[in-house]
Amino acid sequence: MFTGIIEDIGIVKSISSSEIVIETKLGDIKVGDSVSVNGVCLTAVHILPGVFSADYSPNTDKLTTMSLLKQNSKVNLERALRLSSRLGGHIVSGHVDATAKISSVEKVGGFYKLKFSAGKNITNYCVDKGSIAIDGISLTLAAVNEAGFEIFIIPETFNNTILKLKKAGDFVNVETDVFAKYLEKFSKNKGSEGLTLEMLKNF
Repeated sequence: MFTGIIEDIGIVKSISSSEIVIETKLGDIKVGDSVSVNGVCLTAVHILPGVFSADYSPNTDKLTTMSLLKQNSKVNLERALRLSSRLGGHIVSGHVDATAKISSVEKVGGFYKLKFSAGKNITNYCVDKGSIAIDGISLTLAAVNEAGFEIFIIPETFNNTILKLKKAGDFVNVETDVFAKYLEKFSKNKGSEGLTLEMLKNF
């Protein structure tokens, strides 16, 4: 599990269709540790000073932006959440649901507004003011519609993640709120009556 609070911007040293090697300032990564790379939970398999490598499956390559990375690409990194850590963002599993396309990037006062086009496999789990993870970053939804969603980003987040490098037309990894998925499953298991207020009271 992760919090969506980015700890470092790593640099891709090499990448194939199944392995990525990343340079990082995070110094305590060990073999077997989980690391979020642009929101994708990967397992460190080899460690050298300032560098770690991880393998990933064809399914991960297909469902995420891993195939778009190349040498010297920058990536958001976060180490797995410890039980003693504060949950500064929201619960992020590192299991990307799909990718979304950036429609626009606009500076509004001191903030940045990003609009994304996305399918119902994403928007069905989005609500105004709800949580979403974009390239592993914990963010709050500002608006949701049938075509996609938008978010406002504070300068601190924008300047200390790879969002500052993004532009219209770029794709990002998206993980929706896991609790929305559990509620949908719970509702379906209750049959045709769906999810009711009375059910929630007894949940």
